[in-house]
Parts: sequence; C-alpha cells; structure tokens
Amino acid sequence: MQRPASPSLAHRPGVRALALAAALVLPVSACSAHPPQPVVSTHLATVEVFDRTTNVALPVYLSGSERWIEGVPGHEYAIRIRNATGARILAVPSVDGVNAVTGETAAPDQSGYVIDPWGSVEIAGWRKSLSNTAAFYFTDVRDSYAGRTGRPLDVGVIGVAVFRERAPVAFSGRDKIASRAQEAERGGPPMAAPAPAAANEQAAGASGLPGKDQAAPLAQPPAPELAAKRRDERLGTGHGRNETSYAQRVAFERATPSPESVIAIRYDRRESLVARGIIPGPRYAQRTPSAFPGWTGFVPDPR
Repeated sequence: MQRPASPSLAHRPGVRALALAAALVLPVSACSAHPPQPVVSTHLATVEVFDRTTNVALPVYLSGSERWIEGVPGHEYAIRIRNATGARILAVPSVDGVNAVTGETAAPDQSGYVIDPWGSVEIAGWRKSLSNTAAFYFTDVRDSYAGRTGRPLDVGVIGVAVFRERAPVAFSGRDKIASRAQEAERGGPPMAAPAPAAANEQAAGASGLPGKDQAAPLAQPPAPELAAKRRDERLGTGHGRNETSYAQRVAFERATPSPESVIAIRYDRRESLVARGIIPGPRYAQRTPSAFPGWTGFVPDPR
C-alpha cells in the first residue's frame, strides 16, 4: 500500500496565516530611510510651507532636483521665510507663477518682503492692500487665482527669490536723484515685514507699483460645459477669505541684479505624488502570482 504524501504547507492553518500576514501593507515609515524634512534651507534663508488647517508644517519630498509637498484641496496654507543672516534680505514670493504681492506674472526684479536680520515673515495670502490679504488655499486649477486670471500654465509651484542688501555708500545730490529715478522705474520700494500683532494678522508684505496695491480683478470662470471639457487635475492656489495683514513701504537696494538664492517647491495632491513615485505608496510582500491561488489539489480534512 502506497503511503500518502504528506500534506502541503498550504493545508496547515498556522502556516497559511503566516503567508497571509506577509501580504499585509507595510508601514511607509518603515520603508523610508530618510524621512522628509519640512524646511528648505539655503545660506540666506529657510522656507517652509505651513498647513494652517491642520497646524502642521508640510514635509518636503525630494525627487531628483525637485522638491515636492502634498497639498490637500480646501486647506489654507502659509509660506514661512526666515532670514539666516545678520543683515536684511529681500524675499520676492511667487505662487503659481504669480507675484503674491503685486499680482503680476512673477519675475525676481519685482516687489517682495524685506526681512530683518535673523527675523522671519509668514505670507498667508495675496496682498490686496497695505492692511489686507486674501488667504492662500489649495484648490483645482479652474478655481486658482492663476487660472482665473488666464495664467494656468505654472500652477503647482511656490517660489522665493532672495536678495542681499547693498552696503550703504555715500551719495552726492546728483546720485540721489538718479537712484530715486531708477527706483521709480522698478515700481517703487519694497516693504518691511513687521512682527505679527495677532493671530489673524500675518507678517507683512511688499508694495506693488504706485497705485496698484490691489491685485488684478478676477476673470469670470468659464462656462460649466467648457470647464468640463478642460478638466485639469493639477492643484493650484485659490484667492480666499479676506484677512488683516499690515505692511509698510521701506527702502531696499539689491546688492545684485539677480537673486543670490532661489527656492522652488512644487505641490500636488497625494494621489498624484504617489502615482509619480514621489510619496511612497503601499508596499506588499513579493511573490510569484498564481492563476489559481485557492487550488490545493485535494479536499482538506474537516476541522
């Protein structure tokens, strides 16, 4: 009489349970050797993006030469910039390719925020005047300020261009006149960043062109049927609620015509970042797939 073959491991309840346990999702934290940090640093300044809805500094993920953060639609956020030097610096803020102070298509030679030595500023919205801002919040492209003003190509990126201040020199009367004329051509002086006075009074911002403290009026959103055809899944920044935020104009002469430091941080929804491999997604134990994973070949004994 032929001796029956020993039962396979799959028939043993304990072993089967272990095999199933191996297929459970592994924690992302266990897979990440270098956890992301919330602060981006240069020799002049540090920048972080703070989610005001959850009261958390957003971690920055590296992907090649790019930096990414996860934005949650509907959440308000702020850009925090800290001066890492013992002299004043000028920080020109860009959101979705738009200057957050003047509403112009962003360029480094525009107005920005002057930050005192070792000081900091929190930019929580689009500057509407010397006393008000419209809050930043993550939203879809159609609702973003850039999209509603006809500039949707650069949504999904936050930028800060940083300048040192030129050391003071003695001016003659003629030099002072020439300097003021050049300042007028550049659109007026930037503004100081006063210390925050209250929770809803964000740190200060820079001036725009004379008479242009108000940003450009919002364009009318497209008709619903056109919007459906032009569906864009990217994330942008909206023009949100009005908040009190005081600022004042100050004089600042750049030490160089080009910024000495430029920081760019891109952002998108979590599912998009996971799809791109920027944020680790769920990982499962590896095994060879089977066409009939439930087939054992024989009827098992009853328990």
